[in-house]
This record gives sequence, C-alpha cells and structure tokens, in this order.
Amino acid sequence: MNVFRILGDLSHLLAMILLLGKIWRSKSCAGISGKSQILFALVFTTRYLDLFTNFISIYNTVMKVVFLLCACTTVYMIYGKFRETFDSENDTFRLELLLVPVIGLSFLENYSVAPLEILWTFSIYLESVAILPQLFMISKTGEAETITTHYLFFLGLYRALYLANWIRRYQTENFYDQIAVVSGVVQTIFYCDFFYLYVTKVLKGKKLSLPMPI
Repeated sequence: MNVFRILGDLSHLLAMILLLGKIWRSKSCAGISGKSQILFALVFTTRYLDLFTNFISIYNTVMKVVFLLCACTTVYMIYGKFRETFDSENDTFRLELLLVPVIGLSFLENYSVAPLEILWTFSIYLESVAILPQLFMISKTGEAETITTHYLFFLGLYRALYLANWIRRYQTENFYDQIAVVSGVVQTIFYCDFFYLYVTKVLKGKKLSLPMPI
C-alpha cells in the first residue's frame, strides 16, 4: 500500500458514488451507457472471485465488496428501476467487438492457465476498454451532463493514480506487473482527450460537448 494506491481507490469509489447519486437524485439514467456499466460489473465479478479463496486484508475485502455492490446496483438501476429513462437508442456500441478479442487475449497472454488467473487477466484487459461504450455514446449524442463528466474524470484519475502506484512499487519493491501496467496505460490513453476537454470546458463552467459523428 502507498498513497497513490489509496488515492486511486478513493477516486474510483468517488466516481461510482457520483454516478449512483446522479441516477438516484434525478431518477434518470439519461446519458449513461448501460453497456459500459455491464462491462464494469463483469470486470469486478471476474476479478474478485478470490474473495472466497484469498484473504489479503480487511481494507482489501471491504473495497472489493463495495465495488461489486456499486457496480451491480448501477446495472440494476439502468436496466431495472429506471429502465424507462435509459437511452438505448444511443447506447449502441457492439460489445462483441470488445469481448471477443479480450477473451482471446486472456488465454494467450497470462501468468497461469489456472481458471482464477485467466479470469483475473480477463478482468484487467476488459477494464482497459470498458469505458469505450460510454465515450462512444457521448460522441454520438454530442454532449454529456456535468455529473457524468465528473464521473468520467474521477474514473480516469483512478487509473492515472494506479500508474503512479505501480511506478512507486517498482521503485520500492522491485515489483512489476506487465499485464496490469500495459492495460492501465492503454486505459489512460483513452481518457487523454476527455481530460483536456474536462479541464478546458467543464472546470470553467461550460458543458462538455463533442463534434457529432458524420
């Protein structure tokens, strides 16, 4: 554990709480990609199966349970409680374009062929691209609500802080997880344009808007 890991976890948790709070207060899922939320729920489910086999610390266990509950609750709100407000017409990213290559890569590039290890690897690869349906939806509609942009910012900040965490661990522990680091770099790259727009527009009180696809 180091300060970057803790801040990263808190940023991740804040992102999920912001999204849940937005849905609950507005009673609406408008502007939120249900497909991205399904992918994130799948990420946590496949990654945290070791809850039943491997105890690391109370902190680790509590955070895993909270992330799982938040992800599953978000999916329930989108496809259950507030499904009438879900914008399915614009949430059209084809998930098989992500799932098929991620599944294949999980079997080709991993540390072990043990089932839990394959699932952990799958979750790492999937997390790096899980936000794409949300970004695709924003590009399709041309804009995003302020709360949604805050959610995306803290989600991207979490990944950037985890990169700093891995650098710190390499310096202090000589530990390097190639799969996690490379996937984290890929995920952070997807957020780069969004970070620029967030700083230049949202933080100045403007609504984030993107050019509509032709």
